Amino acid sequence: MSDETKKAEPKEKVYSESEIVAKLQSDLPHWRYENGWIRRKYKTHGWKSTLMVINTIGHLAEAAWHHPDLKASYAWVEVLLQNHAAKGITDKDFELARKIESIVQWQPGKESGSLEGTPQTDQRFAYVKYDD
Repeated sequence: MSDETKKAEPKEKVYSESEIVAKLQSDLPHWRYENGWIRRKYKTHGWKSTLMVINTIGHLAEAAWHHPDLKASYAWVEVLLQNHAAKGITDKDFELARKIESIVQWQPGKESGSLEGTPQTDQRFAYVKYDD
């Protein structure tokens, strides 16, 4: 890519800390801003569920072409988002966070459709520990 092409590309808005905190409070209340990242920890019922959450996030990140850092243990996954190229938090981070949140927290059994959702009362099938 030539220097002229680089100069022609619009620069992404990098949000200030106060803007980030305000956007998280209004749009993503379970996410927090810490050490330059927006982050969220999802609790699961065990290792299989943790891996399913990681794979789900991996699919969304690859489709979006915006890749978070992930931390994981037996019964949790932490997602950390930051736009490395822009050196801060941009709309890409908020958009991917909203998509991850909507998919990981989806509970079909609470909707009026025919999908019943994963049984949460039977530990053999319990999956994500939802925020309710």
